[in-house]
Amino acid sequence: MQRIRKGDDVVVLVGRDRGKRGRVISVHKDRNQALVEGVNLAKCHTRPNPQKGTSGGILEKELPIQISNIALFNPVTGKGDRIGVKNLEDGRKVRIFKSTGEVVDI
Repeated sequence: MQRIRKGDDVVVLVGRDRGKRGRVISVHKDRNQALVEGVNLAKCHTRPNPQKGTSGGILEKELPIQISNIALFNPVTGKGDRIGVKNLEDGRKVRIFKSTGEVVDI
């Protein structure tokens, strides 16, 4: 089961963007990386392409960040928290916060 999923609100733990919060845009399971909105931005110099209708210039785009460098945001504590997996009585697996034991998603 994935601990970080698309749409999760996460906090960056290390690097130049440490402490920033953002929403996960996509997760690359095979590379253990995630794309987080507004985090790990890089400037990309692009040429104009009239056939595609794109204008040239310097664009900022998000680059993937390692999943080990982000943590799921816990609204109760206001910090990033580790994630565990728990089996419910009806046989479903759910994600829980390690610090409080609360269920992340139902």
